[in-house]
Amino acid sequence: VLRITLAVAGFRREDLDITVEDKQLVIRGRQQDDKGREYLHRGIAARQFQRTFVLADGIEVRAADLDNGLLAIDLVRHEPERLVRKIDIGAGKP
Repeated sequence: VLRITLAVAGFRREDLDITVEDKQLVIRGRQQDDKGREYLHRGIAARQFQRTFVLADGIEVRAADLDNGLLAIDLVRHEPERLVRKIDIGAGKP
């Protein structure tokens, strides 16, 4: 089992989007502006972001969890089945 952990303080579950597109794990964060507030400064938690990870063959996303500002994505690597096949040696051309 492999794990990717991202610090996403200030983002809620509904602000995050995780997809797999053509062997790429794409994580997007987007927050809605609070129109009723006027900000003097907005930190990194208020910005949009996108992170992309290329997944190797056999890697599959198992689960994702958000806890205390940390997004943890668990990946699993499937081992390819070993295919053993006996090849007969022929006496010549048919």
